[in-house]
Amino acid sequence: MGRFAPLLLGLALPAALAAAAPAADQPSVLAQATGGLWELDGVPGAQAPVKQCVADVAALAQFEHRARTCTHSVISDSAGTAVVQYSCGAAGFGRSEVHLITPRSLKISTQGISDSLPFNYVLQARRVGDCSKKPVAPRH
Repeated sequence: MGRFAPLLLGLALPAALAAAAPAADQPSVLAQATGGLWELDGVPGAQAPVKQCVADVAALAQFEHRARTCTHSVISDSAGTAVVQYSCGAAGFGRSEVHLITPRSLKISTQGISDSLPFNYVLQARRVGDCSKKPVAPRH
């Protein structure tokens, strides 16, 4: 069995690293905030703050591409600020700097390319409550 130990270790180590990889991609700044109903001020084209139910606060780091599947890289992660870079294939890419003001308040500066056009704006995000559950339709 001694000669198989390096082989087993060689197979187990990549699996252990792969299991740990998602946690490494979650900035500690965003891990301090919780999902729920968030009010976003500064959304391009919106006349008033936008309320959005957000299950995973990390999605706010790619707000411009929120409806897209993207790959992420955490560029820096300190006690109060994280920089996240992401790519969404042909849909574009972005880079967001997220400042934790409180666990219920974030400032997100984001820029990049979305559908071949540049974007650059700042969002103020505030958690205002829990997401409402959809009412169950009565059965007749």
